[in-house]
Amino acid sequence: MLSATSPLPLSEKPSWLKAYRDFTHEHGFQPMRVEGRLPEDLKGTLVRVGPVTFGVGGQRYGHWFDGDGGAMAVRFAGGGARGAARLIDTPSIRAEREAGRVIYSNYGTAAPSLWRRLCGEVKNAANTSAMTWNGRLFALMESTIPTELSLEDLRPLGETTLDGAVGPAFSAHPHRVGSRRAAYNFGVRYGRVPLLDLYELPDSGPIRRMGSVPLPGLVMLHDFIATERHLVFFVSPVRIRIFRMMLGLGSISDNFDWRPELGTEVLVIPIDEPSKVMRFQAEPFHTWHFGNAFEQDGRIVVDSVRYPDFSSNKWLAEQMNGWATADAQGRLHRTTLDPKAGTLRTEQVSDRRCEFPGATPLLTGARHRYVYLAAHSGPEAWRGPQDAVVKVDMETGRETVVTLGREHYASEPVFIPRPGGSAEDDGWLLAQTYDATSDKTYVAVLDAKTPEAGPVARAWLDHFFPFTFHGTWVPA
Repeated sequence: MLSATSPLPLSEKPSWLKAYRDFTHEHGFQPMRVEGRLPEDLKGTLVRVGPVTFGVGGQRYGHWFDGDGGAMAVRFAGGGARGAARLIDTPSIRAEREAGRVIYSNYGTAAPSLWRRLCGEVKNAANTSAMTWNGRLFALMESTIPTELSLEDLRPLGETTLDGAVGPAFSAHPHRVGSRRAAYNFGVRYGRVPLLDLYELPDSGPIRRMGSVPLPGLVMLHDFIATERHLVFFVSPVRIRIFRMMLGLGSISDNFDWRPELGTEVLVIPIDEPSKVMRFQAEPFHTWHFGNAFEQDGRIVVDSVRYPDFSSNKWLAEQMNGWATADAQGRLHRTTLDPKAGTLRTEQVSDRRCEFPGATPLLTGARHRYVYLAAHSGPEAWRGPQDAVVKVDMETGRETVVTLGREHYASEPVFIPRPGGSAEDDGWLLAQTYDATSDKTYVAVLDAKTPEAGPVARAWLDHFFPFTFHGTWVPA
């Protein structure tokens, strides 16, 4: 059995594994080579956040989610592009680098001592997503507080509780509801009674803590979705075996227990009356990420990537060592909730293995037609990273699958509306892509109306950048 601490040499691994080596080539914004022609009216900055260093002191971290964070950005203007790439520095990352060893517990890496496991702080790897709010940029990680970054050059500015408004945890997956001119987020607070803390982030004005909702145990909760009236959480039957973890018998990830007999609990929380939580049970399933949701005729319609169990956690851990054995079974589903009847009905939309669903930001929380995904191009491609961008018509089920090149691997596609555009797919898809043949990273720019035509342009860094999880668009 291979272990995370003793991976095989890169020469014996897939070519894409090179994207999981430590990144060190930091720089501010500098000109990028552009292949093709960038749209003149594409003006703004794509910011991506993900794990970019994968160990400390010679020890390889135990899970992809443990990697210390980094940010890359591409600024588009006047038909050109400039790129920047930075390591994200937090006090806990810095402490481990200075000590030359693991100090803190992390998702898939156990702390080295009982004292650290019982009393140690949570490591802030700042490695999951980017958020802009009130003219500020933040790197997020779900188990701790945000880390602010400079919009000018991506330099880390320090951890923040946003003037004491958030903490101890602030999820990496805020969702904006356009009609409310606000975004929403959550944090999980573990204790004798685990709590779900809810936050509202108005487009202008201070953050509002909406309240707290009891959770059914020591759960694993990664994402949620919002409509114009409700916040929706799918709480899968994953539970943490906390005493084993404290005794040093594995990491947090090692001690997740899939308990299908518990089923998945669905929480439907009215935004205007968060104390009036509606709860109902469904069959067991797991969801990492949601695309969008809306309400129609008293029902809530949710688009998400759904898994039959929690084996995807193993697949994610295995990716950075190049020896995936667990199949990635995530597939796009549309779920219809009837809060009054307490029922859930799910339809599988696609048989393609996929992740990172998203829709146009102009329709967040409202009815939409198209969902965009990173996906695997074929039935055996699941052993590696996603190698295709897919546009799914949720009304007809039609899929448009785009592969960007031989051994080109795309991260989450981000939809950017065209200024003044009227159609839902009138805009561009931006996808950070790793070309394993040249060992370089670029951002592909696809016309969202006709993505099958291939990229209208590619903006190339002169180096690789590791795969990122999530990004945000900062308009010019």
